[in-house]
Amino acid sequence: MRLVKNFFLNSSYQLLLIILPLITAPYISRILGSEGVGIYAFTGANVQYFVLVAVLGTATYGNREIAYHQNDKKKRSEIFWGITFLSWITAAISLFLFFLFLFISKDYRSIYIWQSLLILTSLFDISWYFMGREKFSITVNRNFIFKLLTVLSILIFVKKPSDLILYVAIMSLGGLLSSLSLWPFLRDEVNRPNFAKLNLKNHLRYTFVLFLPTIATQVYLVANKTMIGLMDSISHAGFYQQSDTIIKLALSIVSTIGVVMMPHVANMFSTGNIKGIRNSIIKTFNIASGISFGILFGILAIALKFAPFFFGKSFSMVGMIMMIEAPIILFMSMSSVLGTQYLLPLNRMKPFTMSVTLGAILNIIINLILIPWIGVIGATIATVISEFAVTAFQYYSIRKEFTLKELFGGVWKYVLSGFVMFVIVFIMNQKNELNWIQLFIQIFTGILIYLILNILLKTKLWLIFKQLVNETLNKKVNN
Repeated sequence: MRLVKNFFLNSSYQLLLIILPLITAPYISRILGSEGVGIYAFTGANVQYFVLVAVLGTATYGNREIAYHQNDKKKRSEIFWGITFLSWITAAISLFLFFLFLFISKDYRSIYIWQSLLILTSLFDISWYFMGREKFSITVNRNFIFKLLTVLSILIFVKKPSDLILYVAIMSLGGLLSSLSLWPFLRDEVNRPNFAKLNLKNHLRYTFVLFLPTIATQVYLVANKTMIGLMDSISHAGFYQQSDTIIKLALSIVSTIGVVMMPHVANMFSTGNIKGIRNSIIKTFNIASGISFGILFGILAIALKFAPFFFGKSFSMVGMIMMIEAPIILFMSMSSVLGTQYLLPLNRMKPFTMSVTLGAILNIIINLILIPWIGVIGATIATVISEFAVTAFQYYSIRKEFTLKELFGGVWKYVLSGFVMFVIVFIMNQKNELNWIQLFIQIFTGILIYLILNILLKTKLWLIFKQLVNETLNKKVNN
C-alpha cells in the first residue's frame, strides 16, 4: 500500500506539472515569441552540460545507496554526507568551468548568468535522499509550493518580449529555492557529518560510473537544442522546445512509476527478494506500456490543430514535430522500466551504460546528417531512432530473464485500442475548430474509448487496475 500511496502522491504532482505548463507555455509563447523561447531553450541546453558535471552521477547513485540502507540511520548518514560533500566539490569545479565559458562566450551573457543558478540548484538538491527513503511527500509538497509560486511570478511580472531575462531569472530562482527548502527536513533523518567516514574516493568511483550513462543520456536529450540552434535556427530550437515540453509532460505521467519503483526495487535487491523484483518489473512494464500507447495515440490525434491553438499561429510547425516525436513516449517508458527500474537497482551498469551510449552516438550521427538537410524535423527523427535503440538494446541485454511473451504479450490489445481511439478523435479534431471546450471533449472522448476497449479486450492494464481496486476495497472492509 505504501507503493500505491507513493504512486498516487507522485501522480498528483505530475498532474500539477502538466497543468502548470498548460498555463505558462501558451502565455510565454505569445509574450516572448519563437525567438525568445528559442534563446531560452538554446542557452538552457548549453548550461545543462555544466549541470551534468556538477551533478556527476550523485543523484542516481545516492537514491540507490540510500534505498539499500533505508533503515540504518548511521550508514545512510555516512552515505548522505559523503555524496553531498562530493557533489559540492564537483559543483564548484563546474561553476569554475562555466565562468571560463562565460568569459569566452559573447552572446546571451546576461541570460547565461541567470541560467548559472541551475548549477547552484544541483549543488543543494538533496531530493535523491528522500526518494531513496521513499518519503516522496516531502519532495512533492515542497516542489508543489515553489512550482505554484514560479507560475504566479511569471504571470505577474513577465509582460513583454524584453522580459526574457526576467523569465529566466524567475525559472532559475524557483528551482534553487525549491532545493534549499528540503534541508530543514534532514534534522531527524541523518546524524552530523563524520569527516573521517566521508569515503569520497569510493563515492567518486561509483558516481563516475553512473556519470557516463548520464552524459550519454543527456547528449540526446539536450544536445538536440544546441545542434538545432547552431545548424538550423534559434526559432526552430524554440519549436523543438515547445514540442518537447508537451511530449515530456505526457511522459511524466508514466515516469511516476519509475520514480516510485526504483528505490523499492533497490530495497528488495538488498534483501535478496529476486522473485519480488521479477514480478514487479513484469507488472510495471505492462502498466507503463498500456498507459503509453493511450497517450501516444492521443497526441497523434490532436497535435496538428493543438499546436497553433495552444502556442499561437507562429508555432504551427510544432504540431508536425509533436507527431514525429510522440513515439518516444512509448520507448522512454519502456526503457524506464528495463533500465531505471531493473538494470540500475541491480547494479547492472554495463548494459545500461552501453544502451544509452549507443543512443547518444546514433543521435549525434543522425543529427549531423539530417539537420543540414531537413532541420528540426531531422533532429526529431534522430531522437525517436535513438530512444528506440536504447530500449531495444536494454531488452536484448535481459532477454534471457524476461521472455517476449511476459513483457509484450497482449500489446496488440493496446495498439488496437489506441488506433480506434486515434481514428475517431483525429476525425473530430480535423472537422471542428479547436477551442478549449472542443479540446476537453476530444481528450475525454479519447480516454473513454481507450478505457472501454481495454475493458472489453481484458488487457493486463485493466486486470491489474481491477485487482488493485479489489484489494483496496477488501482492506477497507477488513479494517
